Amino acid sequence: MTQPPSLIGTLESALYAEDLDGAARFWTGVIGLSEIARVPGRHVFFRCGTQVLLVFRASATRIPPKPDARLPVPPHGSEGPGHFCIAARPDSLDAWRAHLEASEVEIEADFTWPQGGRSLYFRDPAGNSIEIADPAIWD
Repeated sequence: MTQPPSLIGTLESALYAEDLDGAARFWTGVIGLSEIARVPGRHVFFRCGTQVLLVFRASATRIPPKPDARLPVPPHGSEGPGHFCIAARPDSLDAWRAHLEASEVEIEADFTWPQGGRSLYFRDPAGNSIEIADPAIWD
């Protein structure tokens, strides 16, 4: 068996939501991401550092592309809540907690991992599990 070529990192991650306008309000207004693309009823995309967060309506992404589609992206989508973790400086986590609480976002968990690093967990309006964490959780 041959060795796979090297990778440079994660480029995009996807979450799913039925209410794309609500998702956009949350990700831009509460979390502060920039919206970079939108197709009404199908998706809304956001810049998150060097990565892109894709938020799709799952039912819209399950439709196979037409044979003559300019972008023949295969069908995809998932059921139930997903997870997305955003890296933040460790000295900003108290401010993030205060900001989320002021935005009426319920914190589900706030703890320090045994190996080091702290995580805050909460839900987006679609019920996805969102984490803001010190990158040291993976050191």
